[in-house]
Amino acid sequence: MPEVSRVVDAPPEAVFAVLADGWLYSGWVVGSSHIRDVDEDWPAAGSRIHHSVGPWPLHIQDVTVVKAMEPGTFLSLEARGWPLGVAEVGLTLTPQGSGRTRIRMTERVVRGPGKVLPDAVQAILAKPRNDEALARLADLATGKYANRKRAQS
Repeated sequence: MPEVSRVVDAPPEAVFAVLADGWLYSGWVVGSSHIRDVDEDWPAAGSRIHHSVGPWPLHIQDVTVVKAMEPGTFLSLEARGWPLGVAEVGLTLTPQGSGRTRIRMTERVVRGPGKVLPDAVQAILAKPRNDEALARLADLATGKYANRKRAQS
């Protein structure tokens, strides 16, 4: 399964706080261009983010659904973006010493046209996008964490 990872200067709870705020989804997910609605119980299993994929005016309205979640540790998503397909995305957060987190992101197309591509080809296509997604997630998490630390000082 294609995978990327990154160590960020924020603890797992700070990274998960960004993941748990569905309104920030388009701020870190490459390709998501607009959030229309977020279920009140996000990121509980079965909850959804209603988003648009792609540039305006060619965007497609679709959803991302939480498949499983462990607060501060893990989030499993079913990200839809038809007609491209549906991908299973996993985000695992692992503490890396004092105040740091390794974010591991996996993605595999499970339905749609992209499913016919071998995993190696999926990995080549997904890696640059997922590297950028983790860079954006890292910036949001470290920025929010730094602001919270300053406010507590």
